[in-house]
Amino acid sequence: MWFSTSKAGAAAAVVALATGAQMALAETGLLSAQDSDPTVMGWMQGFPPPDERLITQPDANYFSFPKLRWSVCHLREFLPTEEISRGTGAPIALSYPSPARFADLARQIDALTFRPTNATEDMTWDQSLYANYTDGMLIMHKGQVVYERYFGCLREDGKHAIMSMTKSITGLLAEILVAEGVLDDSLTVKDIIPEIGQSAFATATVREVMDMTTGVQYSEDYSDPEADIWVYSRAASPLPKPADYDGPDGYWEYLQQVGPEGAHGEAFHYKTINSDMLGWVISRVTGKAVTELASERLWRPMGAEMDAYQTVDGKGVPFAGGGVTAGLRDLARLGQLMLNEGALNGKRVFPAAVAQTIAGGGDQSKFSGFPSIANGSYTSQWWVFHNDHGAYAARGVHGQTIYVDPTADMVLVRLASHPRAQNGFIDPTSLPAYQAVAEFLMAQN
Repeated sequence: MWFSTSKAGAAAAVVALATGAQMALAETGLLSAQDSDPTVMGWMQGFPPPDERLITQPDANYFSFPKLRWSVCHLREFLPTEEISRGTGAPIALSYPSPARFADLARQIDALTFRPTNATEDMTWDQSLYANYTDGMLIMHKGQVVYERYFGCLREDGKHAIMSMTKSITGLLAEILVAEGVLDDSLTVKDIIPEIGQSAFATATVREVMDMTTGVQYSEDYSDPEADIWVYSRAASPLPKPADYDGPDGYWEYLQQVGPEGAHGEAFHYKTINSDMLGWVISRVTGKAVTELASERLWRPMGAEMDAYQTVDGKGVPFAGGGVTAGLRDLARLGQLMLNEGALNGKRVFPAAVAQTIAGGGDQSKFSGFPSIANGSYTSQWWVFHNDHGAYAARGVHGQTIYVDPTADMVLVRLASHPRAQNGFIDPTSLPAYQAVAEFLMAQN
């Protein structure tokens, strides 16, 4: 049951999906969500599409707005990927209220009003979906799907790039291994991966990598052609390297040459390379790629209805910091698994301590740089809001989220393709909207 509302170089593309390497566009002149809808734009329509409607690789313009609104549902057509298999068993169906009740709740939720942060006028929930270039929205309350809509490039049988929400899957896998005694988070990286050599990561503990409190050099100043992001992007590109290329080849080779910046453990610094370092640690202690582990520990036991997939570098290493593409409903299953503290469909998938540790959050005194969640923290690659509802989330740079609200017994999943690659532009509308729908649902019988 759902509502449908719509009939810089190739090397930089891989990391840009999660880190926001697309430069922020000027606010004036942006197409609206309705006008930039991929069907309205006519991207890749026709046999063949006209030249002006092609979105191609390797010129790598596919992640510039408004093309990204089509590309977020089609990454496998641009980049090599590895599957996160759901297995061969039948999916475990999600629960829905009666059709009449579902439709009634949808109408009421769409009409909800709230006041965006620092705004002078109210906005409806429905308006907020377009304001944030939503491609898919699903809300679960008390274990039932009470709201589900699709926009833009996404359909109920489609998949969407989740960008840095991938980090939270990587962090969840690590926290599961810690809880089960497979991974000792007090060990240093070099204890587990000796070949990390003299990299600044060598002396960081696994926990510091998980919580992004490492003192490692990694700049993401996209206006600086010498910034680390571009070196990392060239290393990670799955496309053939130029004949004169002499830099690192692949994610892991790049990590071996990272320099120090500050001291480990002092402060939170959001740097994607921590996630890829954690992916390497996970693979080393389990002998499995993060894609294989995500399949075994999450997608299969939670009864997913679709395989997911994850982009890889030129050596086949999955992008643990931002490469996953998945279905909306399966992400809701993952959110419900977190809300239920590791249990789903009558089965325990991972220890309750895993979700409890994540929901408890990290050290707030080390957290800064994100005004829209000024009281927050970051732990195990999850964002924790420390609000009255104890909410926490997986978050992606163009507005993707799994938002878990334990007090409201609510899981909200949004997939989006906002033109500005920064949640600071999106949170002032999104976070009050989430609170409003949580309070509405709590008032239902």
